[in-house]
Amino acid sequence: MSDHTPGSGASGGDFDGAAEWDERYRSADRLWTADVNPALVAEAADLTPGTALDVGSGEGADARWLADQGWQVTAVDISQVAIDRARETDTREAISWLRADLSEDEVPGRDFGLVSLQYFPIARSDDATLHRILDSVGPGGHLLVVSHEAEGIRAHGRNPDDYFQPGDVVAVLDDSWTVITDETRERGVAAGGGAHTHDVVVHAQRSAS
Repeated sequence: MSDHTPGSGASGGDFDGAAEWDERYRSADRLWTADVNPALVAEAADLTPGTALDVGSGEGADARWLADQGWQVTAVDISQVAIDRARETDTREAISWLRADLSEDEVPGRDFGLVSLQYFPIARSDDATLHRILDSVGPGGHLLVVSHEAEGIRAHGRNPDDYFQPGDVVAVLDDSWTVITDETRERGVAAGGGAHTHDVVVHAQRSAS
C-alpha cells in the first residue's frame, strides 16, 4: 500500500527528514504497493470531485486514484525521489507532484475540496503545521486523517505520544466542522508485512459558510 510509517513528511527530533526518506526510496524499486489506501476509497468515493491535497503522497497511489475519480490533485511529499518516481509513473496534468516538507514549508494552495493525510506524522509539539493543514480545507471541504493504531506505531519503533493522533485532530476542530467518521476499523487488506490490520479514521467536513 501507499502506507507511510510515521516519519514520512516530517523532520526534526524522532522524525525522518528528506535525506532519510530519499535513502529509503532509493533502497527499493518500489517502497509501497501501487494500491490505493482503502480508507480513502471508503470515505471519498462518493464525494463530488474538486481539488484535493494528498499530504505525504509517496509514490502516488492515492493521488492517481483521486485523479481517476476526477479530482485535480496536488500531491506533496518530503522525498524528491518519491516525487520523481511518482511523476515518471503518471504525467497527467490532473496531478501536480511537489516536493515539500510541510513542517517547514507553506501548504501549496488553499480552499481544497479534500485534504487527505494517510499515515502522515505531525509532531505533537508542531501545532502550527497542523493548523496550516486544517486551514487549507476550503468551505464545504473535507478532511481525512488516517493513522495506524497506537500498537502499530510502536511496532514501527515510534512513540505514538510524539504525534497528533486522529482523535487529537478532532479535539482541535471548532464548531465550523462536522465529524462524519471517527472510528477504528479493519483495514481490509493488511499492509506492513501483515502487521498493519486496522486504521484509525477521522473524516470531517468544514461548513460551507
